[in-house]
Amino acid sequence: MAVLHATPAAQGTPEPAKRVLPAALAVILAALLLAAAHQLRPNPYGDRLTVHARVAHATEARTQGKAVEAHDPVTGTLLWRHTRDGRHPLAALPTRADTIALWDDGMITATDGRTVRWHRALPAATDWLSAHGATGVLRPLGRGMLAVVTPYRVTAYRLSDGDLRWVLPARKGCAFAPARAVRHTGVLLLAQPCAGAAWTSQLIAVDDLGRITPHRRPLGNEVPGGRKTLARPR
Repeated sequence: MAVLHATPAAQGTPEPAKRVLPAALAVILAALLLAAAHQLRPNPYGDRLTVHARVAHATEARTQGKAVEAHDPVTGTLLWRHTRDGRHPLAALPTRADTIALWDDGMITATDGRTVRWHRALPAATDWLSAHGATGVLRPLGRGMLAVVTPYRVTAYRLSDGDLRWVLPARKGCAFAPARAVRHTGVLLLAQPCAGAAWTSQLIAVDDLGRITPHRRPLGNEVPGGRKTLARPR
């Protein structure tokens, strides 16, 4: 009579699992390395945003030393604090959704209390800002638009995403006076002093669509289905 001998089951980890485990460990290790590299990646703008409390309603933001701070308008509690390495803010403009800040290096930032949503560099303005400050530089235009006024040009950005919409340069031999701008019924009246010119040519009117002139045909400023279109200067 034949006797059948059963072969003992192999001990330890099955062969397929032995092949899968090293691959899984390699994937996990790669993910950890990528996360560490992301954390070590230098911040190109030097932003440091510290959130102390949730922002559930409108806040009051202002410059405070080297920071832009937002406080609860009722309790005065500090909600968040935004700084940039080696920089200090010159002006802060609260809007419906964000706080717009202008920094001493000509950088403009939009902060919603959770993150710094966008940055824009103001060209050829650092020396002038250092000498004259930022009085009147940040001007709301309404309809979700921001005007940044310097002696050389007026630059308009869309607040929702920082998109550049139009640029109005000062006339040759003239310069805008940011501190002398006045907003009235949706129109920003800008002083543009010119040597020897008539006073009528020294006052410019702009709105969210650019310079107000007869028969103008400006492009809109809405976000067109995800595409960004640059409006022509007026």
